[in-house]
Amino acid sequence: MAGLLLEVVSLVTSLATKSGKLNAVDEVSFKIDRGQSFGIVGESGSGKSVLSRTIIGVHAENRIVSTKGEIIFEGRNLLSLPEKEMRKIRGREIAMVFQDPMSSLNPVKKIGEQIVEVLIQKLGLSRTDSRYRAIELMNSMGIAESEKQLSNYPMNLSGGMRQRIAIAIAMAPEPKLLIADEPTTALDVTIQGQILNLLQEQTNKFNTAIILISHNLGVISRYTDRVAVMYSGQFVEESETAELMKNPMMPYTSALMRSVPDLTSPPHTKLRAIDGMPPSILEIPQGCRFQERCQSVRDKCFSEMPEITLNGGDHRYRCWYPLEN
Repeated sequence: MAGLLLEVVSLVTSLATKSGKLNAVDEVSFKIDRGQSFGIVGESGSGKSVLSRTIIGVHAENRIVSTKGEIIFEGRNLLSLPEKEMRKIRGREIAMVFQDPMSSLNPVKKIGEQIVEVLIQKLGLSRTDSRYRAIELMNSMGIAESEKQLSNYPMNLSGGMRQRIAIAIAMAPEPKLLIADEPTTALDVTIQGQILNLLQEQTNKFNTAIILISHNLGVISRYTDRVAVMYSGQFVEESETAELMKNPMMPYTSALMRSVPDLTSPPHTKLRAIDGMPPSILEIPQGCRFQERCQSVRDKCFSEMPEITLNGGDHRYRCWYPLEN
């Protein structure tokens, strides 16, 4: 069923520090339709994970967080819901797969117990039915000898197998939205492809919308319908994925594209890195946040924050001097 599923409006997520409140996510807005695959790409520290955790309402322990704006999920503003209501949505309607599966799997519980527990709590199945369903889920994840694997602990499984289990647990309640935060970073290249294909297969099967978060634009270009480029807490460009790959407007997006390995290059070709480092949220510069690393920078970039601009259709970018000019 098509239609709007999630709308984020002017979202700000502030972290409490000794220097005061700092905006890790700063005035971010976007929409996701049912069944859509939406990518968020950017370097480490750009705010991608804080954004994803804000949507689902889960933050790192001992971190004081405040938010403003709106996260509208099926007509409900998640930021205004009491925790009791969020528990009903979290894991049932919105699920999450983390970068490290060991952060979402209980190391002292058998795999079978963890999947069965989710099915009982979120779907109200009996323990017997939950066990049968757990085996079906394991089979759908391409896990051999599924019934036998239910008796294993996470420590007994490889990284790729643990990530398959984490996906199985996330997809067990057939959520409407799945957030996958760097789900393949710790895996080797061959396993990465298998996991990403599995995510695509499972979300297509249940018409689940997915937010795929990555620092790898190559991954995002293959597995998403629409993509947002995030830099220093802001979305600096957003469009249909094919349009962005064909016609990047923001110099940062172009730099990310150039840093993707090219399989046609000779062996041992040096990768093209982006010079410099993103600004710390402790020292956000006036004007454009990419100013110190941009090869097209001009005086205006140091004094005025660029507004979001539409390049026809729904291709949005934040730059005073876009690449087409």
